Amino acid sequence: MKRMKMADWLWGIVVFIGAASLSAAGSAGAAGGVSDATEACIGCHAMVTPGIVADWKKSRHAGVTFDEALKKPGLERRVSAAEAPQGIGETTVGCAECHTANADSHKDSFEHNGYSVHVVVTPRDCAGCHPVEVDEYGRNLMANAYTNLKGNGVFQTLMDSANAVQTFDGAAAHLGAVDPLTEADSCLYCHGTEVVVKEIRARETAMGEMAFPVLTGWPNAGVGRINPDGSAGSCSACHMRHGFSIAVARKPATCSECHKGPDVPAYKVYSVSRHGNLYTSLKDKWDFDAVPWAVGKDFTAPTCAACHASLVVTEEGEVLVKRTHQMNDRSGWRLFGVVYAHAHPKSADTTVIRNKAGLPLPTELTGEPAAEYLIDAGEQQARRATMQGLCLTCHSRQWVDGHYQKIDKAVETTNAMTLAATQVLLKAWETGAAKGLAQNDSIFNEAIEKMWVEEWLFFANSTRFASAMGGADYGVFAEGRWYLSKNLQQMVDWLHFLMAAKDS
Repeated sequence: MKRMKMADWLWGIVVFIGAASLSAAGSAGAAGGVSDATEACIGCHAMVTPGIVADWKKSRHAGVTFDEALKKPGLERRVSAAEAPQGIGETTVGCAECHTANADSHKDSFEHNGYSVHVVVTPRDCAGCHPVEVDEYGRNLMANAYTNLKGNGVFQTLMDSANAVQTFDGAAAHLGAVDPLTEADSCLYCHGTEVVVKEIRARETAMGEMAFPVLTGWPNAGVGRINPDGSAGSCSACHMRHGFSIAVARKPATCSECHKGPDVPAYKVYSVSRHGNLYTSLKDKWDFDAVPWAVGKDFTAPTCAACHASLVVTEEGEVLVKRTHQMNDRSGWRLFGVVYAHAHPKSADTTVIRNKAGLPLPTELTGEPAAEYLIDAGEQQARRATMQGLCLTCHSRQWVDGHYQKIDKAVETTNAMTLAATQVLLKAWETGAAKGLAQNDSIFNEAIEKMWVEEWLFFANSTRFASAMGGADYGVFAEGRWYLSKNLQQMVDWLHFLMAAKDS
């Protein structure tokens, strides 16, 4: 009884503080102010999770109603829905508008202070105001990152070889089972987890006992996360909650969270490139929140978003590239995460791909493309032309053509080096110096196989990224061409050692 009285007292304090903060938010925000449902949320959360509330209060969601957003001129508009979702129009977008949307489809919905609330806000929820962006994102490899990894037997085996705890029996190392928490903390941090509702469990809070869903695969903001409503993806991977800022999404540091390691060295390469140098030197003078984004006025050198996502215009308002959330529709080549660089897949669901050998890979092990699953040369050229249209705002045609000639040559030479490394590995399998596909063994668990992976996953990737973005030494000695050559020679030497040991 005494504990409940304390809870009642705390409840009163929370509601008082929440009401005061809401009054300030409403007066600073749009004419419609916050909805009654969101007001109820903030009444408690202003004290329970003050950081979240403060983040939201500074957001565009808190200060602009949908009706006001819809009145913006076409290029300045940040919503793509033609009309307001039910319940949203004259009010701002707050807690309830996101966390109670589509409640019936959410397996993580639970009763909370008189509302059906869900924990995980999904692209399907965001589609109420941003349907075009969500549709584009669904056609993006990122949205399928979980299923493309977990649904591909070859990639799953590669992931297991990295995440499993190994034991040594005195003669050989053995891979153990992979713990789901390790997997979620490793590859699935970026690719996304599958979020599953395990149970509803009561726990003590400052407001007394309350029941909440217990989720596995949570927390996670991976780009291909499988959500409790069945949707795939996470908008907050780039537009971090609860500010959901376009400015944050436009800054390279956001992309670096998943594009920094030796397998995807985009941020490292960008940071030492000429464009990266300009960004670091001049970013304080740029306007990252402007819509549309005017090159030469709002920014003066490309970022990841400028090249792959943003609506970019001239200072006079002429559209150079349209906004897109399908991140590969300005790129002809798929450069990373695969054995050989190749044309982008037609479908974002790459689990449907099978090469002639029956493997779920977009190329043969010897490099020939599984062409029926990939975009054709015409589409490759169209995507290239879109990207080049952005390049040509600052560079001459000769400069741009010369740059792309170097990229094409880098693709050609890194694929050739990968082929040579693959031929070494195939020789090891053929001679019995290593166990491979024919023996139904993992192709990632022996030293020579791990060298093969590093050839294409680390060194070929680094070389191609350096060529595409001007990363200087990342294409030579910093995990570039030198390591392609050195690693290949080590594979050859290791093959000779294994064959000699086998014959002795």
